[in-house]
Amino acid sequence: MSVAKIVILNWNGVGHLRRYLPSVVQAAPSGVEVVVADNGSTDDSLAVLAAEFPTVRVVRLDRNYGFAGGYNRALAQIKADYYVLLNSDVETPAGWLGPLLDTLERHPDVAAVAPTLISWLDRSRFEYAGAAGGYIDFLGYPFCRGRILRTVEEDRGQYDDARDLFWVSGAAFCCRADVFRALGGFDDDFFAHMEEIDLCWRMQLAGYRVRIVPQSRVYHLGGGTLQTDSPSKVFYNHRNNLAMLFKCSSPGQRVLVALLRPALDLLAALSYLVQGRADNFRAVFRAWRDFLRWHGALSRKRRAIRGARKAESRYIYRGSILLRYLLGRRVFGELM
Repeated sequence: MSVAKIVILNWNGVGHLRRYLPSVVQAAPSGVEVVVADNGSTDDSLAVLAAEFPTVRVVRLDRNYGFAGGYNRALAQIKADYYVLLNSDVETPAGWLGPLLDTLERHPDVAAVAPTLISWLDRSRFEYAGAAGGYIDFLGYPFCRGRILRTVEEDRGQYDDARDLFWVSGAAFCCRADVFRALGGFDDDFFAHMEEIDLCWRMQLAGYRVRIVPQSRVYHLGGGTLQTDSPSKVFYNHRNNLAMLFKCSSPGQRVLVALLRPALDLLAALSYLVQGRADNFRAVFRAWRDFLRWHGALSRKRRAIRGARKAESRYIYRGSILLRYLLGRRVFGELM
């Protein structure tokens, strides 16, 4: 019988633990252990876990390794067939996990599945981080069924079909442990942001599928660690997106990205400057600086990933999501 374990990465999130962890413990099916991996918290997280959640196993890490490194180190200490990764600000209703595990049991070529993410603050709308499953365009810009750039749709049942797609959010990410380990887990160098998209891409290159299962729904607060458009978030998103494209893209896509992305990122930086956000303007350039410094390491990773590939992803949007958005197509159903 397959073993699944729910693993929540926590860093100074005592408020989230008190608010959301009770729902996770209550909704966990019999035999599914709940684990909190603490990323070197300096608040009262460990004391609260010991006093208020005695059934929850705690894995202690010595410092904050970010989302990617934290999960990699924690999961190396956890034996399971399926890892169920949850952000600490996710509320889970009864029965949410069954459809995900059932999909993995019935489809051995599916490496990762996820529920639909609904906004915890407004349960009539999708949640920004992953909505009903994600894609990227040819230049590497991510978008979702239910969320394109900053436009988030109301949930009217329009994306209730289970389907394969390009990526699913790390906020609620269920995967095969053996595939996770075989692919080296998340890219430690990313620290935070884009690591789940990068892993989903590598899964597809290795011949596996990634799938959204809307029969499962969870409620995500979002923005719990870094606020939207914070300089750190802008930095990580730009840097890690460039690194992911360098590692995983086909030769043709890589050439197009090399030609167009510098100009587009310069425009993004200038737009921040016009808005009076000099901190974000500098963050874009810091992202490019670090990306260029990584060239040797990224080249080695690319050779390993592309050299072992068994397939290419069929879920890269061939147009430009930015151009479509500017032309007024801001709903997923108008794109595909």
